[in-house]
Amino acid sequence: MRIVGGERKGVILQSPRGETTRPTSDRARQAVFDMLAHAPWGGMEFLHNAHVLDAFAGTGALGLEALSRGAASAIFMEQDRSARAVISANIRACRFDDRDLSVLTCDVTRAPRASRPCTLVFLDPPYGKALIPAALKALTRSNWIDPNAVIVAESAVADEISIDLPLLAERRFGVAQVRIWRAS
Repeated sequence: MRIVGGERKGVILQSPRGETTRPTSDRARQAVFDMLAHAPWGGMEFLHNAHVLDAFAGTGALGLEALSRGAASAIFMEQDRSARAVISANIRACRFDDRDLSVLTCDVTRAPRASRPCTLVFLDPPYGKALIPAALKALTRSNWIDPNAVIVAESAVADEISIDLPLLAERRFGVAQVRIWRAS
């Protein structure tokens, strides 16, 4: 796994050992960021001004990819200790020490109050646990999601997800389904 675009393109990212983390594939990440960069509801200016939340961060690949492509800041939420250590190592590998970023130890469905809402939100929870609706509800209640935010969620194709938000795009990558919504 590596950063697939931007100023840190090619940087190799670590992954936690075992089956507890399922990183988004390089191919899927490239497709998501192509959509974000070229869609009429996105664009390069949107990416460059983005305040990113990478919830259920795992390796941090989605947030790090956004930073590599010019995002203004990133917050990574992860409760697994080994995954948090990998996120920190990946941040060091990308040399983002000068960027506005932080790693929060928390359950996304019980997120603490945000000091600033995010404009680009990534949700990549464990498959089959109906966490996307619960996470969106908790993050909205805790002021993590800007009213005009773009929300990118990955789930298993088999997962039924009912979200009452405008769907901007949807794409399938093997057993994974990526959906992109507008928060308002």
